[in-house]
Amino acid sequence: MENRNSAFPGSPAPRARSKNLSFRARCWRGICSSENALQGKGSRSAADFPIFAFRISLFAILFVAGCASPGQPIERKAPVPAAVTDLAAEQSGNDVVLMFTLPHQTAEQQPLKQTPAIEIYRDFEPPANVPAAAPPAAPTLLATVPSGMIDRYARQGHIRYADSLTPNDFTQHPDSVVVYTVRTYVSAKKDSENSNAVRLRVFPSPDPVSDLKAEVTQSAVILTWSPPQKSPVPQAPAITGYRLYREDIGAAVPGAISKTQAAPAVIGEPDASSISFSDSNFEFGKTYAYLIRSVVQTPNGPLESGDSNRLVLTPKDIFPPAAPLGLVVTGVPAQGDTPAHAELSWAISPESDIAGYNVYRAEQPGASGVRLNNQLLLTPAFRDMNTQPGRRYFYTVTAVDRSGNESPMSAVVSGGAPAEGQASP
Repeated sequence: MENRNSAFPGSPAPRARSKNLSFRARCWRGICSSENALQGKGSRSAADFPIFAFRISLFAILFVAGCASPGQPIERKAPVPAAVTDLAAEQSGNDVVLMFTLPHQTAEQQPLKQTPAIEIYRDFEPPANVPAAAPPAAPTLLATVPSGMIDRYARQGHIRYADSLTPNDFTQHPDSVVVYTVRTYVSAKKDSENSNAVRLRVFPSPDPVSDLKAEVTQSAVILTWSPPQKSPVPQAPAITGYRLYREDIGAAVPGAISKTQAAPAVIGEPDASSISFSDSNFEFGKTYAYLIRSVVQTPNGPLESGDSNRLVLTPKDIFPPAAPLGLVVTGVPAQGDTPAHAELSWAISPESDIAGYNVYRAEQPGASGVRLNNQLLLTPAFRDMNTQPGRRYFYTVTAVDRSGNESPMSAVVSGGAPAEGQASP
C-alpha cells in the first residue's frame, strides 16, 4: 500500500512541500508576493525584495519618528494691561467720584486688543496717613466692572465711577481718609499693577433739596425750595448757603434734538436763610434745566450736597404788553388829489418784544371797534382814508408782542376827517 506521507524523491508530496517552503521563505520579514507571483506570473527576482523592503522600512521609520517626537507646546502669556497712572477722586455730596483713563497697552507696551475689566479697591485710614503715597499692602475690593459694562462708565475718553458712601461709612470711620486704587485685567490669571493711590478726607453732607419749584413771570423765573431737614449723620456740618445751577438745553422745537448742550452753570449763590431766587436772565421759548445744591464748609473747603430734583421748563410768553399811550387823532382836510382823512399817532411802546400795533375804529362811544389794518403796523402811526368828512369816529390802539399777545385797548380818542370849511369833526 502506498504511503502518502513518504518523502522520497520523485514523490508528489515533497514537491508540494518544497513549494510551500519557498512561499514561506519569500514571506519572511513580512513581505509576500501574491499567489500568482509564486505561480510564475509577474514574479520579481529575489534581489528586488531586499531593496523594496528597505524603502518601506525607511519610510516607516521616518513616519514614526515624525509622529513620535512632536515639538514642545509654546505657552501663551495672558496680556497684562499697563497700570493706571492718572486716578483722581473728588467728593460730590456723599459720593466719591473716581476718574481715570482705561489702559490701551499692555505692561510690555504692546497694543491691548481687548477691553479690560476693572477692579476698584477702597480702604479707610486715619487722617494722619493723608500724605502717604503707597497703597495698602492688601487693598479691599469694593467693586468689579466687567469689560462688557465699561461703556456705562465711559465719559469723553475717561472712566467715571461714583462710590456712594453710606451713613455707616461715616459713623464707623469718623474723620477718616478713604484710599482708592484701581487694577485692570484681561485674564483672571493676572491683574495689572496697582494704580496710583488716591487719598481723600471725606465729610458727610446734608441730604439734597427735594422740592425745587419754579414760577414763570413776565420778567423772571422765580425758583423756590425748602431747606433739607436731615443729614446722613448727626455730626454733619451746618448749611452755609446754596448754589443754583441752570443748564441751557436750547430752543423748544418739537422733534428737534440739540446737538450742542451747555454744561450747567452757577446762576446764583443765595445764603443759608434764602428759600427763593429770581432768574431774570432768560428768554421765552427756550428750554432750561434747574437744580440746586446746599453748601457746607469743611477743612477741605466748600462741599456741595447731591443734586436736587432736576426741574426742566420752557417759559412761555403769555403776558400781553401794556396798552399804548399818547394816542392823538388829527383831521386833515382835502388837498389836491388827496381827500380829507384822519391821521393817528401814539407813543412807542417801551417793551422790547413788540412786534407791531393794531388800530380799531367805532362809530359810537363804547361800541366795539373794527380793526382797520390788515397787517401789524410796524410804526406808531396810521392814516385813515376811509372816512366821511365831518363825521366823528372813536379810535383805540393795541400793541402786539412777538408771541402774539395783544395788549389791552388804549384810551379812546375821537376824531375824523373835517368837512370842507370845517376845522375838525
